[in-house]
Amino acid sequence: MTTRRDLLKAAAVAPLVFTPIAPADAMRAAEHAMRALDDQAAGSAYAPQWFHADEWKQVRVLVDLIIPKDARSGSATDAGVPEFMDFICKDYAPSYHWMREGLRWIDGFAFTTHHKNFVKCTPAERRALLDQIAWPRKATKELAQGVAHFNRLRDFTASGFYSSKMGVDDLQYIGNQAIPEWPGCPQPALDKLGVTYDVMKSRVPVQGE
Repeated sequence: MTTRRDLLKAAAVAPLVFTPIAPADAMRAAEHAMRALDDQAAGSAYAPQWFHADEWKQVRVLVDLIIPKDARSGSATDAGVPEFMDFICKDYAPSYHWMREGLRWIDGFAFTTHHKNFVKCTPAERRALLDQIAWPRKATKELAQGVAHFNRLRDFTASGFYSSKMGVDDLQYIGNQAIPEWPGCPQPALDKLGVTYDVMKSRVPVQGE
């Protein structure tokens, strides 16, 4: 299974990659999710507008397997990812047939393997099922359709998580702040990318100097 750190790359390069969502709509979806979380904290249950009841249970389990809670931040459901997805799927329904098809495929895979749907599988069984479709290069040709569905679901989950306040905090985003000096990209990041600076870092002069 992938980790949240692996998803940072996916979130950076492919947010909402499968449908051209306008930034304003993505913002509306994130705000919808935040309001839904507030309402649930106040005791009001969320009523999905696009997902069916069984799909809603399944997607909540799946997104938390993709982005689980860790020492740094909460899980995908803690961030309101299912509510984010529900909003996007409702507004862009013609483009999101794959979501429903993907959930059905995963349920069918669980039935074939364990004779029960995905939600009723044990945590170990769920992880074993997803491990077979989470890594495209390792998956068998017979599972190609499941691999495609899961990759879309993983990207969609990352898009929802990193559109949320929790996700932005998880990224440790420090934009929208004036800085008098640019220290450059952190060395561990440069090492990971395999790049170096060609010139010496230059100091940005502070106003008044």
